[in-house]
Amino acid sequence: MQRVTLVRYTAKPERADENEALSRAVFDELRKTAPANVTYALFRNGAEFLHLFVNAETADAAVLTELPSFKAFGQDHSTRCVTPAEPVRYEMQLLDSYGLNSNAGT
Repeated sequence: MQRVTLVRYTAKPERADENEALSRAVFDELRKTAPANVTYALFRNGAEFLHLFVNAETADAAVLTELPSFKAFGQDHSTRCVTPAEPVRYEMQLLDSYGLNSNAGT
């Protein structure tokens, strides 16, 4: 099974840019380490954030959560937020996709 995780929260308006900067550091590290079969996306609307993580190979998120930049992002996350993070995790089989690396549909 593959892992799909959505996390939604609202940052404190005065800390939203800080939150974005910490999030972008995770992307910098992902680009350097280039893990296979992983998709990670960040969306923002004002102070509201949505993260999407997909591991198209296994149900493991360690390839993301063990990164030093991700640990730094999560260290004081609750103090930057108005609403707590709402993670929703799914273990599902990817059937088809556009933009995800996988063997789905073959």
